[in-house]
Amino acid sequence: MNKEIENPPVNPINPMFPIRASKVHTRLDYTSILKKAWEGYDASKTIKEIEDISAMVSTNHVFRITFTDDDIIIAKLSYFGKYEHFKEDHRIIHSLSNNLLYPFENLLAKSLLKNNRVYIYRYKHGKTDAWVVFYNPTRILDRLPRRLEEHHIIKLGEQVGKFHKACSRAKNVLPKSSKTLRTDIAALQYQLEVNEKQFGSAMQADFLKYHCDLFLKNRSKYNMSSFEIIPVFIDWNIGNFSVTPNLELYSRWDYDWFRMSYRILDFYFFSRVVSDRGDRTVFSYVINTMMEDRFILFLKEYHKVNPITADEIRFLKESYRFFILNYVIKDGKFFFNEQYAQKLQAEAFEIYLPSVDRDFDAEKIIDALGLK
Repeated sequence: MNKEIENPPVNPINPMFPIRASKVHTRLDYTSILKKAWEGYDASKTIKEIEDISAMVSTNHVFRITFTDDDIIIAKLSYFGKYEHFKEDHRIIHSLSNNLLYPFENLLAKSLLKNNRVYIYRYKHGKTDAWVVFYNPTRILDRLPRRLEEHHIIKLGEQVGKFHKACSRAKNVLPKSSKTLRTDIAALQYQLEVNEKQFGSAMQADFLKYHCDLFLKNRSKYNMSSFEIIPVFIDWNIGNFSVTPNLELYSRWDYDWFRMSYRILDFYFFSRVVSDRGDRTVFSYVINTMMEDRFILFLKEYHKVNPITADEIRFLKESYRFFILNYVIKDGKFFFNEQYAQKLQAEAFEIYLPSVDRDFDAEKIIDALGLK
C-alpha cells in the first residue's frame, strides 16, 4: 500500500489537477486478514505460506495461499467500490461460470463456496473496509504475444463473438444487478455537486459536468432500449486471459470491472489488445485504438459470428466516455495505485475527454462493416 501523503506533490503532468489521496490511509496487515478470512471458511486447514502475486497497478491485491498439505488457492483482497457491489458481482460471476456451456464451461476462475454461496469475508476496522474472496487456481495455457499478428486478431474476433453469444444465452438465469451506466454517472454528478473541489478547479468540475450531461443526452440517441444486457468484464488485456494452441479462449481471470451491461463496453479494451502499439507496461487510455484498421478487422470477424448494429457502433464513443468518467475520474483514486491515478486522471482532462467527439468516427467503422 502507498503511504498517506500529508502534503501531496504537484502533479507533474497537469499542475492544476492535484494528486488525490487513496481511500485507505493505513497499511493493512494482509496476512492477518487472510488468515482470519480462511479461518471463517475452514479452520481445520492450516496455511503454510501467503505470497503476494499482485500486478501492483491497482489497489486490489491477489495472493497465492499454500497450505501445509500443499494445496493451493488464490485470494483476492479488495477495498475498491462498495462491499455490496463486490458481493453482487462475484455471485453473478460464479453463477455465470456454472451456466456457460461448452466450449466456455471452464473459462472463468471459480470462487470457493460455503453453504452453496460464494464465500466472502468482510474485514472492518476503523475506516478500513476490505473484502476477501477465494478462488480455485486458474489453469493457464498460452498467452497471446504483446503485439498481435493478423491471424491472432482474426481468431480473437471470432472467439469473443462466440463468448458474448454464450454470455447472452446465460443471462436470464443470473442474479440481478443493481449497477447501471446511469446510476454510476448519477453518482459522479452527485459528487460534483457536493464537493467539486475534489476534482480540481471549478473549470475542471464544469468540464466533467458537461461530459456527464453529454453522455446522458447521447445515450438516448441510439435506440439503446434494443441493446442487450449481458455479463461484461470490460478490462481485457494480454495478462488476464489465455488461449489454446488453436487460439481459442481457454481461461479468464481478474474481475475488477465486471458488470451486467452492454457488450459494447468490452470493445474499447479489445481495441487496445489488437492495437498496433501492442500491450505496454506503462499505459494510457487513448481513444485512437478504436480507429485502427486492426480493430476494424477484429470487428469484422466478430460481426460474422455475432452481428453488430450501426447504433451499437455509434455508441462506442459513449462507452469510452463512460469508461473515462466512471473508472478513471470517479473511481480512479480508489482503484489505481497513486502513480497511475495521478497520471490517468490528468490525461483524462488533457487528452481522453477532449478526444471523444473529435477523434472517433463511427461512420468509418459502419461503412467497413457494411452496416446501415
